[in-house]
Amino acid sequence: VIWAGVVLSWLAGVACVDRSVRLSVLAPNSTNPTQNRGQNLQQIRPVVEYAVQAINSSGLLPGHSLHLEFRDTNCSSTYGPIHAFNLHNVTDVFIGPICEYVIAPVARYAAVWKVPVVTASGFADHFIHRDEYATLTRVSGNYRLIAKCMVATLQHFNWFDSALMYFDYGLKSSLGHSDCYFALGSVFQQLTSMNSHRSRSQSFNETTGPVRFKEILLELTEKSRIVVVCADQRTVRDILLVAESLNMIDSGEYVFFNIELDTRKLSLTPWYIEGDKDNERAKKAYTALLTVTSRTPDTPDYRNFSDEVKRKAGKELFGPGPISTFVSAFYDAVLLYATALNETLAAGGHQSNGTLIVQKMWNRSIDGITGAVNIDFNGDRIADYSLMDMDPDTFEFRIVAHYIGIKDKLEFLNNTKIHWAGGRTSAPPNRPECGFDGSLCQTISPFLVLTLVLSSFLVVLAIASAFMYRHYKLEAEIASMTWRVMPNEIGHVAQSKFRGSMHSLVRRGSQLTVFSEDGVSLFDNGRGQMFVSTAVYKGVQVAVRPIDKSRIDLSRPMLLELKRMKDLHHDHVVKFYGACVDPPNCCLLTEYCPKGSLQDILENEQIKLDWMFRYSLMHDLVKGMLFLHQSELKSHGSLKSSNCVVDSRFVLKIADFGLRSLRESSGSLEDCESYAYWKRLLWTAPELLRMEHPPPDGTQKGDVFSFAIIVHEIVTRQGPWANQVDPVTLNPLTPKEIVEGVRSGTGLRPTTSDICCDEEVSALMKRCWAEEPADRPDFNTLKATIRKLNKDNESNNILDNLLSRMEQYANNLETLVEERTADYLEEKRKCEELLYQLLPKSVASQLILGQSVVAETYDSVTIYFSDIVGFTSLSAESQPLQVVELLNDLYTCFDSIIENFDVYKVETIGDAYMVVSGLPMRNGLNHAREIARMSLALLKAVQSFTIRHRPWDQLKLRIGMHTGPCVAGVVGLKMPRYCLFGDTVNTASRMESNGEALKIHVSPLTKAALDKFGTFILDLRGEVEMKGKGKMTTYWLLGEKESTDGSPTALAQADLSEVSPSLKENESASAPSTPPQPSTPMQNNSFVPISNQRFQSNNLSKPTSNHNNVSATTPLLQGDMA
Repeated sequence: VIWAGVVLSWLAGVACVDRSVRLSVLAPNSTNPTQNRGQNLQQIRPVVEYAVQAINSSGLLPGHSLHLEFRDTNCSSTYGPIHAFNLHNVTDVFIGPICEYVIAPVARYAAVWKVPVVTASGFADHFIHRDEYATLTRVSGNYRLIAKCMVATLQHFNWFDSALMYFDYGLKSSLGHSDCYFALGSVFQQLTSMNSHRSRSQSFNETTGPVRFKEILLELTEKSRIVVVCADQRTVRDILLVAESLNMIDSGEYVFFNIELDTRKLSLTPWYIEGDKDNERAKKAYTALLTVTSRTPDTPDYRNFSDEVKRKAGKELFGPGPISTFVSAFYDAVLLYATALNETLAAGGHQSNGTLIVQKMWNRSIDGITGAVNIDFNGDRIADYSLMDMDPDTFEFRIVAHYIGIKDKLEFLNNTKIHWAGGRTSAPPNRPECGFDGSLCQTISPFLVLTLVLSSFLVVLAIASAFMYRHYKLEAEIASMTWRVMPNEIGHVAQSKFRGSMHSLVRRGSQLTVFSEDGVSLFDNGRGQMFVSTAVYKGVQVAVRPIDKSRIDLSRPMLLELKRMKDLHHDHVVKFYGACVDPPNCCLLTEYCPKGSLQDILENEQIKLDWMFRYSLMHDLVKGMLFLHQSELKSHGSLKSSNCVVDSRFVLKIADFGLRSLRESSGSLEDCESYAYWKRLLWTAPELLRMEHPPPDGTQKGDVFSFAIIVHEIVTRQGPWANQVDPVTLNPLTPKEIVEGVRSGTGLRPTTSDICCDEEVSALMKRCWAEEPADRPDFNTLKATIRKLNKDNESNNILDNLLSRMEQYANNLETLVEERTADYLEEKRKCEELLYQLLPKSVASQLILGQSVVAETYDSVTIYFSDIVGFTSLSAESQPLQVVELLNDLYTCFDSIIENFDVYKVETIGDAYMVVSGLPMRNGLNHAREIARMSLALLKAVQSFTIRHRPWDQLKLRIGMHTGPCVAGVVGLKMPRYCLFGDTVNTASRMESNGEALKIHVSPLTKAALDKFGTFILDLRGEVEMKGKGKMTTYWLLGEKESTDGSPTALAQADLSEVSPSLKENESASAPSTPPQPSTPMQNNSFVPISNQRFQSNNLSKPTSNHNNVSATTPLLQGDMA
């Protein structure tokens, strides 16, 4: 019982002990208006003490009590962090700091310590980054909200051009930037981020006076009438006085905004300074000013709070009026923390869990002493602001609107309105009526007005005169009837025999296609005789189209159409000569084209049409239709292959267009069940077939459909809708069935699957016969497409390829001959260049001159052979293209090296490379030295050569060389080749095949020749068994040293007789003991021909100098060798 009583007493004692919650207040002890908007420890202390007393007495934190500690930061970025370091282990929360340059380090450290930081300052935008300031909570808003308030105000009045003026430190630059710098910096960033707003800014400092203010205002207002100012009240007054002197107030075009960051400095009459002579001017200037400031609560609770704090702290500390919201907000800071702490403790948390407490403070709302405290998800208060305007009756500033931050909206108070300067009754526009510089309202002199009026009158008179002239000229041309042909002007109107086709007679309403006797060379196929009317009009043979009408009414529309037909002139449109309208000889006279219609040509199998000719016909057709569509006729309406005729120069021309009323027969309508009727509709577009009364002249999109059918005819040469069969019965479709299928919209079109043509042509046809007219291209687009297909014919006249259109060049034969001569000489030059690449120049020159090339013996030459060790396995492990690229890279490298030596490249076969020196141009004994030096250069180059697809592999070059006599000559008449004959070739090849990788194998004869120069370093290899030679003493060429006994050139010019005996002796000494076999040069002696030259692609190396550059295509060359 006694122990139980003791325990109960201890527990009761523990329950009665309050836990202490320590709040550390960090603020400067003295007021520093340049950095803290009047917030100091003397004013903040009574506010937070009042808050702590109220919270402790309210029971908000049962079992806990708040205790305060105060530290003077002196607004120093040094002292502030030091106090925070000293307190962070014993404090639960930092209230403050005030200055931005102190908040930054303290908040960073607090994020690491997980200690909450709650401040009524820290307005800079940089503090929004919570990854850096994770425990910082701001309860007085920020500059970003001030910027949003300004944007909402400007948008409300439709102002999009603004200018910003703000104070920043100059002499006191050590203090950093001013609050105005941060505030208007945020405003400027918000405005410039919006595409609809344009803004400019300018700063000033303590030394700026009225003269500079005038310059700044004039500069900023060049592009704006809205000026936002941020400075102290005296500076704002000075700026407005300057604006008044510039007539910016009386004009009513300018509006000034003042961003007031310190509510304690607000004055109802900021324009008034006792005893100042400019008070009246300032009072007028302030009528153009609107002030934006933090919203001050106007509630009984706030007034009681303000009075109670002043009573305890002393009124002289705060002055008259309510306490500044920037100071009273610290009450809300303590209340917000206490509320979050209470919720944390209720949830089982601890007061030291700063992270959890911070989460409870964010994204919530409480009722504070300054009103509703809305904290967003980022820990920033969504503050409200007030817009103030000067009352014109009392000349005192009053609130006219509030910016509600949580709504992002400007709300005006009831029964209040803004009074604008200059006597305006509404807000000034964003841009003045006369523009920013007044250029839109420039006065015009009377002389200029008179000049403009007279000029306008003269222009109108000239235009009217031009229209009248054109009208009367047109009427005169219509009345003159230049198209009219009298009967007596038509000669030999008789039936004459011409060769032609039945297609011209079975159709109705189209020009009769005829072929005169002068064109029978093309159509000499024994077809039947047709009769058609032709005539001679003014010495020109013309086609006569009878008009089946007993009487022709020459109305004005008819006369106008006849004139337009007469005026049409184009290379691909049949020329209209005129019409005879005198009964009974009524007829139309058009250009006569003797080669017949396009349909006749396509169906004549004796005429061979290559694709160039077909593209040319399509191109002519497109150009003619494009001209018609761009003319006043607008469309053809009856386009088909039988209405396209070809003249004597094989130029396609379009016929049977226009004058539809004259071409139609006046007799009975054509039998709608006849074969000819339905066949005539095979080219008609589906939308026209569905019309009960289609346009007489058709439509442009309908012409495009007809063009597609004609293209199909040109491609197949089997008539329209060739090989069209019923998919069920497989029977050929009749014209009626085809027309009905097209009309029904089932998508019936000519077959393209089994025709042989370019994909572009097939796609072109499908686009042109699309069901929807809008999906079909116009002839302008078709012209560009056909031009691409016909590009060869565009660059070279078709006369050169078809031996036709000769009349186009009848007067230019001399020029044509010169061009052909130039072409011949150019081709001759190309052939000679190619021959010089195939053969040595001296040999090629003899062949060009027609001389026979006699084989020549050379007493002493040096032959070089090389190959690549392991090339077969390398080729097997590589792709064929990689092998080609390897050899091309290697031989390109070799070719560039051998150009520096007096050598001749004979051939490349696969990986084998053969070079000779001493022929065809003799060079004394220099051939051995040239080959030796070249070998050393090639060996050095190959050691640094990189294989593109196998860079890790080292290319192993094996070189052999031998000196001796040989015979060189040209072999064969067809594709002659320059070949080397003799045992020297065999021996050089054996030297290479018996050598070693990355070494130069030298025969005794070559060594003897090199010893004459005394500069080459050779090493004895010893005796080597040579196939067909027996044992031979050979050497390795290691390098060359500088000459010590004079120039080798003198030795090279010595008589060969002095050297030949020694060479022969060495050759005899090294020869096998077996007796030599009898042989002939062409049978036993080895020869290596020059491989056939092929035209090589651009990615291979080009032939250089006189060396024979052969593509490394091994199978081909081996075949040549065989």
